[in-house]
Amino acid sequence: MSRSGWRERAGTPFICEKRPAHGSKGMAASNHPLASAAGLEMLAAGGNAVDAAVAMQFALTVVEPMMVGLIGGTTMHIRLADGSHRILDGMSAAPLASRPDMYRPVPGAAPEVYDVIDLENQVGPKAVAAPGSLRAWCQALQQYGTLPLADVMQPAIRHASRGFAVTPYLSDCILSAGPDLLKDRLAAARLLPDGTPLKAGAKLVQADYGEALTLISRDGESALHGGPLGDRLVECMEKNGGFVSRADLTGYKVVERQPIRGQYRGWEIVGPPPPAASGVHITQMLNILEGYDIARLGFGTVDTLHLLAEVLKIAFADRAQASGDPAFIKVPVERIVSKAYANERRADIDMAQARKWTAALVGKEGADTTHLTVADGNGNVVTTTQTINSLFGARFIVPGTGMVPNDYMGTFDPRPGNALSILPGKRVTTSMSPMMALRDGKVRYALGLPGGRKIFPSAMQALINLIDHGMELQEAVEAPRIWTEGPVLEVEHGIPDSVRKGLEARGHKLQIMPTVAGGMNAIQFHDDGSMTGAACWRADGSAAGLGGGLARAGVRFVLPR
Repeated sequence: MSRSGWRERAGTPFICEKRPAHGSKGMAASNHPLASAAGLEMLAAGGNAVDAAVAMQFALTVVEPMMVGLIGGTTMHIRLADGSHRILDGMSAAPLASRPDMYRPVPGAAPEVYDVIDLENQVGPKAVAAPGSLRAWCQALQQYGTLPLADVMQPAIRHASRGFAVTPYLSDCILSAGPDLLKDRLAAARLLPDGTPLKAGAKLVQADYGEALTLISRDGESALHGGPLGDRLVECMEKNGGFVSRADLTGYKVVERQPIRGQYRGWEIVGPPPPAASGVHITQMLNILEGYDIARLGFGTVDTLHLLAEVLKIAFADRAQASGDPAFIKVPVERIVSKAYANERRADIDMAQARKWTAALVGKEGADTTHLTVADGNGNVVTTTQTINSLFGARFIVPGTGMVPNDYMGTFDPRPGNALSILPGKRVTTSMSPMMALRDGKVRYALGLPGGRKIFPSAMQALINLIDHGMELQEAVEAPRIWTEGPVLEVEHGIPDSVRKGLEARGHKLQIMPTVAGGMNAIQFHDDGSMTGAACWRADGSAAGLGGGLARAGVRFVLPR
């Protein structure tokens, strides 16, 4: 590949904006350079990929407070050196006090619209679901890590207490959520001093949050799930009509699940199972696409993008029946991921004309999430996505803690009797896609990204870029994307006008978008044991590689006499 990020291939050209990182002893890629540095610090200290991942997750709660927090949800995909895969489900759940009719839906709203009166399921204490992130991170570290919790939390504590420089991306996010953040005294004082968003380059200090992290570093997850931080959260809920209780915090359990495994052109694609939609539908879409010569059709061509759009609409038409908390509904995974079902769906695709596929209920899933991918030099790999759902979650700070809670109740259907309706203890459905691609039993790629229900379609496109179009890793994460669930097809600016016109001629109604989903990061594993890390232009992403090693055996420094 040339330094410009473009090499010859069939289809639409584009230029990469960032550069990959290379290493032999470890790789850390996330959506903020300070989080990637935290992971690299753990690897350099002798920790494994799980240690690094947990350090990065805590660091991201500090430097990306708009995306991730302790009162949030996590889907963590761990590949251990022994070749086994573990999916840790730390997704948020409906509080025990919740009920199907707890909100008042906006009259006349379409079935796929989950808006309620006064936005109670999106902003404020009534929007908060029972959190799972902190417990998932601590469980992962305890079971699969090697370093103490206090050690892996040091970078996060440092950045919270001493502060860090606000990026233009964070400043823009504050501006976007500003009207709601201004309604909360603590959030306004921290993020919008004098009523205006923090400017890029300003120093953001979160001393109270640093103290909360320090408490967790000593007491572990019990500081929130049964301890003083949890007491502050419950007190806030009780004073303001929220539903999360002490029983929700103490009773929450992380669930370890078996991954979904699909086969595509000799590759094994491994991802999370329900309640995540990603593993099921990425497998489904790849099964359908396997019947076409994607490489010959070319990247970003009218034929390829038309085909991808139709496959995306098929997946979303099936999503409601193939997604959900398996503890509450029967999820027909085997049929959806079968090759036979893919053959049925493929037979109905018209390459000359867009068609309308059977519609299905789609949850209003927040697009504001973050992702990280990390690997050590011993075969351990972690790809994990975590979120507080919407931008700045429920858009307030829990007094005395610095914590920003999730607004995951907005992802449930506020109307009783539907697949995604609210029930006590029910886990939210998610599109999180911490994916790995294996060849001959070896991990070759690990990747993921934020972006709500646009996540798994974008992850699938990255896999196509790598497997079918032969892209290098940096190209694959930065390549222009599309997304649709019907009737509008969203296309990024990188799709040229000639291709857009060709799609419109086939019946697609286009909407040009600055981005489709968020910042992807990924790691590629080479035959010689080295790694390449990449992060894309859609976020403050950065990859950091660990190379070099210890001094050659027998070498010693001799002082001159």
